[in-house]
Amino acid sequence: MADILEVNNLSISFGRIKILSGLSFSVKEGSSLAVIGPNGAGKTLLFKALIGAEAHSGEVKWKPGVKIGYIPQKLDLERDLPVTAFELLYSKAKTMGLGSKEVEEAIELVDLSLADSKQPVGNLSGGQFQRTLIAFALIGDPDVLLFDEPTAGVDAPGQNKIYELINRLKKEKNLTVLLISHDLTLVYEYADEVLCLNREKMCFGEPRKVLEPKALEELYGSPQKYYIHDEHRH
Repeated sequence: MADILEVNNLSISFGRIKILSGLSFSVKEGSSLAVIGPNGAGKTLLFKALIGAEAHSGEVKWKPGVKIGYIPQKLDLERDLPVTAFELLYSKAKTMGLGSKEVEEAIELVDLSLADSKQPVGNLSGGQFQRTLIAFALIGDPDVLLFDEPTAGVDAPGQNKIYELINRLKKEKNLTVLLISHDLTLVYEYADEVLCLNREKMCFGEPRKVLEPKALEELYGSPQKYYIHDEHRH
């Protein structure tokens, strides 16, 4: 597989404080990369740099013509706004010259019922709202999806379903997926490669090589637990 993304010597600083320094890695087309690390390690800043929304030095080189869908951890949207999920999705489709057909296709792809999509966003559960955000990113038929903690605000039973949905979309649409996650069990199960970040070090590689107890303790500063299932769904 060819690289869809190459990052060379990327650094991000706030004044004299370096958040990320000399970061280099690549992502294969059609693969999934999980970015892990403690809070404050610069994971969200990295994603913003990748989409051109954060000043940085170094090189971020996407494959020419790539379309990116970005799902932030927090959406600046008042949940009590009298707007339905469908209206939210249609507003994006309209700006792209698309219609309700594309909205309905996105809703179907994320397993959100049409009835649920007609509910005000404030009435949606955490899982339904997250599916709405994924549908929002899918409108316009992107090649790459970037998720900043895709299960934030989702209850424990729903978290695995969100990861299953992302994995299914990846296969069905031949998407490249980059995601930030704190759930190492799900990272081990679904990611092809893992990028570990903290202020002092980085590591990059396959989950079974990177997610070793000693390496994780060095990364987070304390022991980290996760569970390996007998069957992995890559």
